Amino acid sequence: MPLIDSYKRPIRDLRISLTDRCNFRCFYCLPNGEPPLARKDTILTFEEIAYLADIFVSLGIEKIRLTGGEPMLRRDIVSLVEKLEKLKPALKDVALTTNGHTFPQYAATLKRAGLDRVTISLDTLHREKFIDITGVDGLSTALAAIEAAREYGFKSVKVNAVIVRGRNDDELVEFARFARLHALSFRFIEYMPLDSGHGWSREMVVPGREVHAVISAAHPLQLKQSTRGTETAWRYQFADGAPGEIGIIAPVTEMFCGQCSRIRLTADGQIRTCLFSTGEYNLRDIVRSGATRETIVNFIEDVVMKKEPRHYINDDEFVQPARTMSFIGG
Repeated sequence: MPLIDSYKRPIRDLRISLTDRCNFRCFYCLPNGEPPLARKDTILTFEEIAYLADIFVSLGIEKIRLTGGEPMLRRDIVSLVEKLEKLKPALKDVALTTNGHTFPQYAATLKRAGLDRVTISLDTLHREKFIDITGVDGLSTALAAIEAAREYGFKSVKVNAVIVRGRNDDELVEFARFARLHALSFRFIEYMPLDSGHGWSREMVVPGREVHAVISAAHPLQLKQSTRGTETAWRYQFADGAPGEIGIIAPVTEMFCGQCSRIRLTADGQIRTCLFSTGEYNLRDIVRSGATRETIVNFIEDVVMKKEPRHYINDDEFVQPARTMSFIGG
């Protein structure tokens, strides 16, 4: 039977964090450069990840996204993609989210290994601002990563930008023009309270509706479909027929929890039922105890039934998760 939570939502998407380490220090995620929580002996091996992925796919998971931290920091990531490729066609899609810093040199190999899609983070198109946001002089490499993803023919090349008031909200139209020029799917994401520096404030959130209004004033947008379904983004096309796509992900101002189909596995083997969960479920120790496949399946099914009905960002009693985005996996 497929995974279905207590609110009758089918669980089809699994996000797997490969590492909690990152070579960037983005202010909205890991500004303090705190030491990793997951040590070498606690993070899941690729063999364990592949074994668990096989179980999740047998339970109806159709899409797997490899995240981090920065997933490309895990050595021999190509071998993991090859292992996941063997789960197709039951597994329909293998994707990767990366800051792109080392992606160009591995793009061709990852494509041959079976990676279907790639999403690259790009929070600004200006070098000095890139350094300010990420702590790294890496704009040229991020742009090269986008070009490499296009060159090697990945199914979908998406670019993510976290939009923060006073930091990069003046680039909305410029981002849209970049998407048009390069025929990209550009995703605008509201700033969420998942940063290690606890610097988030509601005043820094640029609502998705504002993003849409600003872009559409310069380049009119049309909805690509009448419903978002289980996707996180509202997807728009340019009304004048130009190539490219605009996606707006607004988890703070327009939560999409009612259709959520996602579950997460952290680098150290903890199941998280929501980005903003305050609890985790230790799947790693179940696996390493020598548990049978049936026992692991029962554990996963039990955890899925505990998935929250929604997040609580907008509630007065909201508590930011102890682990930040770098440790959870976006």
